[in-house]
Amino acid sequence: MLTQPPGHGFSRAAIVGAGLMGRRIAGVLASAGLDVVVTDTKTEILAIAAAEAGQVTGAEHGSVSATGDLAAAVRNADLVVEAIIEDLAIKQELFAQLADLAPAAVLATNTSVLPIRAVTERVDDGSRAIGTHFWNPPDLIPIVEVIPSARTAPETADRVIALLTEAGKLPVRVERDLPGFIGNRLQHALWREAIALVDEGVCDAETVDLVVRNTIGLRLAALGPLENADYIGLDLTLAIHDAVIPSLNSDPYASPLLRTLVAEGRLGARTGRGFLAWPAGARERTAARLAEHISAQLTRERTF
Repeated sequence: MLTQPPGHGFSRAAIVGAGLMGRRIAGVLASAGLDVVVTDTKTEILAIAAAEAGQVTGAEHGSVSATGDLAAAVRNADLVVEAIIEDLAIKQELFAQLADLAPAAVLATNTSVLPIRAVTERVDDGSRAIGTHFWNPPDLIPIVEVIPSARTAPETADRVIALLTEAGKLPVRVERDLPGFIGNRLQHALWREAIALVDEGVCDAETVDLVVRNTIGLRLAALGPLENADYIGLDLTLAIHDAVIPSLNSDPYASPLLRTLVAEGRLGARTGRGFLAWPAGARERTAARLAEHISAQLTRERTF
């Protein structure tokens, strides 16, 4: 459900984690007029992170600064966004610190899959804890999934949605706090079947990607899956499901092929080989191609 209530009351934000996500989230929030401080344990990346966030923001909006001191970064913040490694125990420890260091701030996690209640369980006042899942690259992808836990106050969600709307994003409220939220549950259902097709010898990885990019990938931005089901007719959709769904992969665990690749150190672009080969410079070229494609789509037609 799309929601755009007026007003948010935020003026100062802190971003914990200055990686590719955190620094760009900082720029997004600064574009809404907030003064943003970025912090990270890796102090050597802070200057670069602040500069990149400033490029996202533009000079006419809020400010972005950086510090390696967590306590100083969050001391005056009325919103803190966590954007660190996707490790539940590490996130829980951080939120326990944030609960003490920023006792009046709204505390948000940018986790992409972990339940918000679990991430923020060590925050005594759960009414101010919430999930804000930005998609990569966060300055370009319009959607931000806003996920209240069972403890989150309705006012907290309303304020966060209002802020994101002012920042030019498209916030959607996720009504149940479940792993993966909306987008990643859809995405990884597709990935599970894609990996299964390779593992079962139906085709190779290059063919999977070629088919997706040149079929459903071409139309998804203009025609969502449920709109498409209506468009072709639910009777036909039912017939297709009766024929196809029984043969789709439904393993309740990660693919053995995926585990094998990870065990062999074939981690993808970072290591030069995963399902595909990634020669030197390929990851950077892919990032540039993705950003150019998203920007072109958004310029051509706003999908929301």
